[in-house]
Amino acid sequence: MAFVKTSEKSNEPVEVGKAVETQVEGEIREFVRRDVATLRRQHEQDSEMVASNIGNLLQRVAGTSVKEIDKLVAELQTLREMLQNEGARVQREIVEYASLSQAAMQSTRIIAESLTSWKKIPDAPSMRHD
Repeated sequence: MAFVKTSEKSNEPVEVGKAVETQVEGEIREFVRRDVATLRRQHEQDSEMVASNIGNLLQRVAGTSVKEIDKLVAELQTLREMLQNEGARVQREIVEYASLSQAAMQSTRIIAESLTSWKKIPDAPSMRHD
């Protein structure tokens, strides 16, 4: 209970009614609500700032990762092109080798046939004088 003076002439304390207490309690509640609301707004702003910072960090990390992946893809494409070129070169050399091998076999066959035909020709009488 609270006591207050009602006038200067009278020194008797008068009990403050329930209405005043209710008013004070209401003001305290309102103060607490405003304070809590302010804290919540600040907490939400802090949360948004943290989320934004995390988002920025993730973008930087993801950006770096994406750049690295792009670089690796470019290197792999270069290696693929090099391997395709080397494969084509090896294939050309195999074709050239096969062609050369066939030509060598054909030449060998011609030489062998020529030698066989020479053996079939009888020896000419020699011009020896005994």
